[in-house]
Amino acid sequence: MSIRNWPRQLLALSLCMPLGAAMACGPDFPLRLLGDRAQTLGELPEGSFRFEVNRLGKAIAGLKPAQVMTVDYVYGADNDLYAQARNTAEQTGLSDAQRAQVTQLRTLQDAQQVQAEGASLPPELSLYTAGAVAFNAGEHAVAAEYFRKVLALPADQRALRSTWAAYSLGRALFAISQEANDLDEAGRRESLRQARQAFVQARQLSIEGFSDPQELGVASLGEEARLVRLAGDWNTAVELYATQSLQGSQVGYSSLKQLMNELGEMSEAQLNEVLKGKAVQQLVTAALISHVGWSYGEQPPAEQKMIKSLVQSTVGSLDNADRLAALNYQIGDYATTKTLLEHAGDGGLAWWLRAKMALREGDKTAAASAYAKAAKAFPQDENWGDRRASSGDYETLKPGCRVDGESALLALERGDYLQAFEQLYRSQDLYWEDAAVVAERVLTVDELKQFVDRQVPALTPLTQQERERYVPVPIAARLRDLLGRRLLREERYDEALTYFDSPKLQALAKEYGLRRRAAESGWWPSHRARDYFIAALLARDQGMELLGYEMAPDYATFDGNYSLEMTELKVGPLITEGEVQRQQASAAKPDERFHYRYVATGLASKAADLLPHSSQAFAAVLCMAAGMGTGPEEEKAFYQRYVKEGPYVDWAFHFGHQCPFPDFQSADKRYVTQALEPVRSTLRPYKKWLQMGSVVVFTAFALWLINRHKRKANR
Repeated sequence: MSIRNWPRQLLALSLCMPLGAAMACGPDFPLRLLGDRAQTLGELPEGSFRFEVNRLGKAIAGLKPAQVMTVDYVYGADNDLYAQARNTAEQTGLSDAQRAQVTQLRTLQDAQQVQAEGASLPPELSLYTAGAVAFNAGEHAVAAEYFRKVLALPADQRALRSTWAAYSLGRALFAISQEANDLDEAGRRESLRQARQAFVQARQLSIEGFSDPQELGVASLGEEARLVRLAGDWNTAVELYATQSLQGSQVGYSSLKQLMNELGEMSEAQLNEVLKGKAVQQLVTAALISHVGWSYGEQPPAEQKMIKSLVQSTVGSLDNADRLAALNYQIGDYATTKTLLEHAGDGGLAWWLRAKMALREGDKTAAASAYAKAAKAFPQDENWGDRRASSGDYETLKPGCRVDGESALLALERGDYLQAFEQLYRSQDLYWEDAAVVAERVLTVDELKQFVDRQVPALTPLTQQERERYVPVPIAARLRDLLGRRLLREERYDEALTYFDSPKLQALAKEYGLRRRAAESGWWPSHRARDYFIAALLARDQGMELLGYEMAPDYATFDGNYSLEMTELKVGPLITEGEVQRQQASAAKPDERFHYRYVATGLASKAADLLPHSSQAFAAVLCMAAGMGTGPEEEKAFYQRYVKEGPYVDWAFHFGHQCPFPDFQSADKRYVTQALEPVRSTLRPYKKWLQMGSVVVFTAFALWLINRHKRKANR
């Protein structure tokens, strides 16, 4: 690559570099397990209420799970989004003529008129539409009869409206039971019994494959739960809502939260009575270990009351022991935690708690063993969702990965650095910042290289289109990039190239290595200066991608946009002298934010050292070095060096901001001039006498030549 074309080629490569991943909405950082290690090991993160309540539900064979809906159906609502969604679903499976007719019939107010004008429609459509009109008019008994007529049709004549009719019948019967009429208590109970039976039938019809675009089979679970809850059967209500939530319904999930609100408003005596039910106990335990309604450091009185009642109601009970143990651990009752763990089984949560209890007792060997068992016991896909830690950082809590991460802290303390890295790396992006710290600051570069060569093969690079869509770079590629940058920092240029993910980065890394080698092994000063300078430009303009630390001090993981508050690593609990020494040995040189800018100015200084001070190239190199963004002190130092040693240039007024490219070729002519400058300076006071002496010498020499010529002629 010729020096003449270098600026254009460097610009072309730079423009081909992908933009880094954007962090939306400002600094919102992931939790770092290495931040406060004692806190990490001591706390049991709150659980996920959604995950916990779904454990209480029962899968229903054949019932399709609810999809993510844009609206929640409120059956019977008019003139809003719910009605629009209902009307859209109602037209499923109809011909154009039938759609138009059903839409027109929906505008009527009288069920008999609907039946008369809809006589040409299939019976299931005319009967169901008549019932729907009656329901909306408040004529629930009339509506119930029409829905029953739909269900009385032969199965092959009600494919479209069977599920609808059963669900709507249940709603109509429930409305009848709540109306002020002549029903006695026995009649009211019978109406509720039939309503519940209708919801069960709706669910069964959905399972059997009858049309259910509104997912009424899943919705029937919530309707049935409401009936049994009003009848005082809290236990069954919890189970039904939990099953509805397990089927993917947001309504089931929010209904369980509402039940928790109702429980919180009960008196202690009422709460103690309701908590006799196992399902209610499990619901309350799920809410408490998930900190539903809590803020950090603020446990509401209602939750305190629930904890007290729950403890009383579960004395001697071994059901749900691991969850009860988790609750007692969170509230600091470690004696009860230990007792419960004796009967908590071999689930992941039980072993996780045993590890934490072993740490409290100072038995790190037992803790490590328990962590290993916990990691195996948790299903790989178990996800408790997102949480906000007390530090304000966010965490996507996959318990298997969190357990591995906590175990890694103990491995670091033991000096098993590679094991610690592997455990953190398994979490992929969850604890990438922690894995990156161990990879670039704790492992030696050879330890990291051996791991990558063995277990992290190169991936197909993202396409430009994928990069423009901000498709995340896989963690494996990020780890390889991290290794490539570390090898470049340690001047192992040839080894570094293959680890960079992007072909453009590989080209830039190759150019950087070539320039550094040429600058250090060349013999002609201006050529060496040119190579140092181009390496400096690369270090400055592409330093984050080529030389930057993934974490402190450069934070390539955030594309340099943000930095994290760091505290000095000191020997102490969970931090050994060996780890501290390793981190100190691998620290950035200098250990400053955007350290590669200082690398760039250092290379530029070496270039200036090789150039004649009277040359334009010397001034231009110092000018560019002053503008490399290392800070006002370095900028001032470069300017002062120029003023002291450099030549006058007409662009010096913009020194550090508007600099021409150095003319290295012209600098070659200045070497002889610069070498003779000391002699010229010494003789300058004798200039006049030297000039006169030169004339005398020249005249004498001329006369000698003339005389010599005459003597030869006379011979």
